[in-house]
Amino acid sequence: MSRSSVMKKERQAILLEKLKEDPFLTDEELAEIFGVSVPTIRLDRLELGIPELRERIKNVAEKNYSKVKSIQSRDMVGELVEISLGKSGISILETNEKMAFEKLKVIQGQYIYSMAESLAIAVIDAHVALVGVANIKYKTPVYAGSKLVARAEVKKSYDNKYIVWVKITEKQVEVFRGKYILVSLEKI
Repeated sequence: MSRSSVMKKERQAILLEKLKEDPFLTDEELAEIFGVSVPTIRLDRLELGIPELRERIKNVAEKNYSKVKSIQSRDMVGELVEISLGKSGISILETNEKMAFEKLKVIQGQYIYSMAESLAIAVIDAHVALVGVANIKYKTPVYAGSKLVARAEVKKSYDNKYIVWVKITEKQVEVFRGKYILVSLEKI
């Protein structure tokens, strides 16, 4: 076996491990990690039967949407990739130029807020819920083409109210945080 085929086998084995740890790595991020070209990563994925990022996200999201009681999948902003009702959830949003201010290429706040709000509503264990109070902070601009990851955690629930914290990051840098008090309408 040639040296290049051994290197390829090792790279593919590590590629499988990396995508098991974080199935939402882009081909560009993987190429940077391995120091190879994007087409090389695409060929490796193809040989290993690993779908492209959008398909991986879609597959994970479809499994999770069926668990959600309070919001329909079409109402979510971002793809729901993990959820534990009444506890926590994670969603991912790949931004694009249509979401940005034309001149600045900065993502409009409504998309970031809606991502956080829809995840907060999805994560609580209620059939119908609305935001009663939201305390939010935009920490840094987000530019078109960024991949946002939102993490929600139910901090407390009592009677018909839930306190949910949501943090949104881009490349592990916090860009938004929100504290929501959600009201379940079914318990009123």
